[in-house]
Amino acid sequence: MLTLKENQLDAFFALIEKKRELYLPVEQNTGKSEFKRWAEGDKYSTALRTTRSAKNFFFAKSENLYDIEMNDKKVEVIDTRKDCNDFVIFGVRACDVRSFDVLDNVFLADPVDSYYKNRRDHGLVISMACSKPAATCFCALFDIDATSPNGDIQAWHVDDTYYFDPITEKGDAFVEEFKECFTEADDAPVRKQKEETLNKIEKLPFVKLNLDGFATEEKLTELFDRPEWKDLSEACLGCGTCTYVCPTCQCFDVKDYKVSEGKTKRYRVWDSCMYSNFTKMAAANPRLTQTERFRQRFMHKLVYYPIKNEGMYGCVGCGRCLVSCPVSMNIVKVIKTMGDN
Repeated sequence: MLTLKENQLDAFFALIEKKRELYLPVEQNTGKSEFKRWAEGDKYSTALRTTRSAKNFFFAKSENLYDIEMNDKKVEVIDTRKDCNDFVIFGVRACDVRSFDVLDNVFLADPVDSYYKNRRDHGLVISMACSKPAATCFCALFDIDATSPNGDIQAWHVDDTYYFDPITEKGDAFVEEFKECFTEADDAPVRKQKEETLNKIEKLPFVKLNLDGFATEEKLTELFDRPEWKDLSEACLGCGTCTYVCPTCQCFDVKDYKVSEGKTKRYRVWDSCMYSNFTKMAAANPRLTQTERFRQRFMHKLVYYPIKNEGMYGCVGCGRCLVSCPVSMNIVKVIKTMGDN
């Protein structure tokens, strides 16, 4: 296995940044950790999770789709797409890595979203295994192994050493390009850490919730009509916080911005199915009540998405919604109420 000493990490980052853009978790003035482009002096944050996920690197929070120019009766659509620069995301946890698979099923399905694909093609993911899971983590419920986080290169931090294992062609090419940074070492410390971490995960409160009856068409109508949705949704504020911190939410809106006379930009931005004006049409919003909107969010995560994607759930158990919801209403409570728990 390839290794790098902790005191060599900044030099490694500097070398990467010379050749491509590097993004990693950095502690903010608020004390919270967020992904940002690395600059000299930035310290890599080993916090368990960033406030927002790494989703933004592939499904941008806001992006220009194309420009429209009008001159008299002539309308010209200007393609503003261009290849993005090669970039590396360092320190992505297993839950966020799985979220990329969830998004791939949406944006890389026919017809392929070229904006998303552009970023996926140019991005390289170096994941980081977890060793200190929190009580709000439940990725194991969705068959995610936090000790083997996947990506292009998976990494582990044990004592004063980082261990790296490339697992894709893109990862192999990266390791070869930066081979002078690494040394070979036995993987015994990694194996020991993985065993210890898996024992911790086994004891977490939400990893053994019962998902039976969710990802099945046979019980779809029965689940949809359950009266508990009304009771659960009464606490929801409809603020959308859960959707913005969620690594798998993919709702967006398309808007026009008038730049100047005759010139308009069409762009898309993240949106939330929890908002009353989401997908609002001339006739009305198809989901008029908070109960309907609340139900849609969790039915999509636990029922609709896995039915259409070979059992892969639309949740990765990162726990961000548990931490961020101002009224403590989250997917765990839905699973407990609607499942046989």
